[in-house]
Amino acid sequence: MLELLSPAGSMEAVHAAVQNGADAIYMGYGDFNARRNAKNFTREEFAAAVSYCHLRGCKVYLTLNTLLGDRELPAAAECAADASDIGVDAILVQDLGVLRMVRQAAPDVPIHASTQMTVHNLDGVKKMADFGMTRAVLSRELSRDAIAYICEHSPIEIEVFGHGALCMCYSGQCFMSSVIGGRSGNRGLCAQPCRMRYGWNGKADGNPLSLKDMSLAGHLRELRKMGVACLKLEGRMKRPEYVAVITRVYASAIREGREPTAEEVRQLTEAFSRQGFTEGFYQGKTGPDMFGIREEQKEPRELFALARQTYEDGESQRVPITFYSLIRKGEPAQVGVKDDRENVVTVEGPVPEAARTKPLTPEGVEKQLSRTGGTPYRCEEVRSVVDEGLSLPAAALNALRREALEELSARRMAPPVRRRGTFQPGVRYENRREEPLLTVSVSRAEQVTGALLALSPALIYVPLEELAAHPELAGRGNLAVTLPRIAWDREWKTMTEQLRRVRDMGVEDALVGNLGMLDVAKEMGFGLRGDFGLEIFNSQALKELRHMGLKSAAVSFELKLAQIRDLSKAVDTEIITYGRLPLMIMENCIIRNRTGGVCRHACEGEENLLTDRKGARFPVVRAYGCRNEILNSKTLFLGNKQNDVRRCGAWAQRLMFTVESPAECVRAVERYLGRSDWEPREYTRGLYYRDVE
Repeated sequence: MLELLSPAGSMEAVHAAVQNGADAIYMGYGDFNARRNAKNFTREEFAAAVSYCHLRGCKVYLTLNTLLGDRELPAAAECAADASDIGVDAILVQDLGVLRMVRQAAPDVPIHASTQMTVHNLDGVKKMADFGMTRAVLSRELSRDAIAYICEHSPIEIEVFGHGALCMCYSGQCFMSSVIGGRSGNRGLCAQPCRMRYGWNGKADGNPLSLKDMSLAGHLRELRKMGVACLKLEGRMKRPEYVAVITRVYASAIREGREPTAEEVRQLTEAFSRQGFTEGFYQGKTGPDMFGIREEQKEPRELFALARQTYEDGESQRVPITFYSLIRKGEPAQVGVKDDRENVVTVEGPVPEAARTKPLTPEGVEKQLSRTGGTPYRCEEVRSVVDEGLSLPAAALNALRREALEELSARRMAPPVRRRGTFQPGVRYENRREEPLLTVSVSRAEQVTGALLALSPALIYVPLEELAAHPELAGRGNLAVTLPRIAWDREWKTMTEQLRRVRDMGVEDALVGNLGMLDVAKEMGFGLRGDFGLEIFNSQALKELRHMGLKSAAVSFELKLAQIRDLSKAVDTEIITYGRLPLMIMENCIIRNRTGGVCRHACEGEENLLTDRKGARFPVVRAYGCRNEILNSKTLFLGNKQNDVRRCGAWAQRLMFTVESPAECVRAVERYLGRSDWEPREYTRGLYYRDVE
């Protein structure tokens, strides 16, 4: 059966989801989740929610799926341990350091890989399984064929999004909100800049980044057939009436083995949509039709009033039970009850008397015991053994029924017996005292000039496609290959062939920005270096990478320099100190959308500058697999802050070259080597000196 997972941003939303048929809910607790603006729960509220759900046969998943700093991890460990004690059914994580911490603090709780981990291919799923995770939530960009392939070969459960908001960027790889506005989506406070107006040619006259909400209504049977374990509904920031509507529509369709009706789809649209819905990613049909905005419209009062009735009035009898009764002469009356989890409770009552008029019958017993209205229980069967000629008051049977159900409820709500561990930060690795080395990354082979090589950077990272296509670069400097952050299984054959060519060129190291790419690089004999896409935010994540055999790792550029300085550097640490920071990597090509579907060389044009309402211009460049990447409008520059960089104790600082000319690359390296006083005309310090929410 396809599990239906509903959002719960408040206790009212918990009731709305459960009473309308959710098999599981996901919710936050404290400040450590990807929807920190939702009304997250206190410990008491969280415990009450878990009890409420477990009584009614609904699972609860805790969202601990944000990046956390070293100082936040102890409090998050308490949160995880408390949730384990309370009985949470699983914890979702994004951060490798949080994963390491949860293993210590709550060793018996199942862990799910959040969509924030950017799991989008089979090797990524297998890596989650290697980490001991029991489920992976796939990226929302995947097509039906990609999902089916992963499900067919996955060693763990697969969860997919079925309804709700779509991010323009691959989840876990968006830095737009933090770099532009100081509110990090990876820290749970996305300001949704993709919903703002943008345009081309200097005019912000459209919404080229605002996707419609997705809806896979119409594909439920297909998803179940391909082996998807869980369908997730998005919406922890939305009101409980919305949760009630979408949950009821999907729960009814799944339970009845059908697709939502036209009337149910109308209700989904009325509850919330952005000019309708899209299934473009699922169908593999990206393009301008996938985009829409939230238009002004009246609240669907009638629909929402009916939705409120479903969770404010009465109780949905969603737990099937069977009663047993044994009423025999000279023995106390016994009533037992068994639920769908094989819990069995037996209670005893008074000894029946001889009947003076109408004797008790099995039918009479069934009538009294099956009266479970007002409870979560649905009596499906009563099995009775009743001796003839006996009498037992209806009140006695009612009391036995209530007592049995109360004890059954207590068992269903009782938390499991689990170990509670202690989070141990572990050994401290000291900072390097020597001057950080200088590394560079390029986007095009033409940027690797003789003049650049003469400056002897410690490493030059070159994209896989570029390096494979330019064998003449072999032996020119200390080259490393940059693997794509996104590569679907359908691209795997081409990617591995390119990797073999690069390995044959004598390249020894691979820069990896997605966990799903680690094993293929390792199996081919490359030394592993972590890129910014791994989102390394704390010392525990660095220790996890050390355990995995990485030689170095670029830490998140959402950290301040002071935080980087304080990291325990279990592996060589790299800081990006120059370049146009990547803001979004996208599956839906906004360049092709702009040109009306024309692709040939369109992504190489200098006119690919996305303009915001303040006039800032953001270069849009091609990424591996004909994807798009949006770069920041300003160049990060720390060339005149080298003393601050040195105090961080890093192994290297990296200059990231994207749209720069070969000559500009050389000028930047010379500046960082102290050979000139060149500075970009317009630059930013990034997030290294300001707090990110």
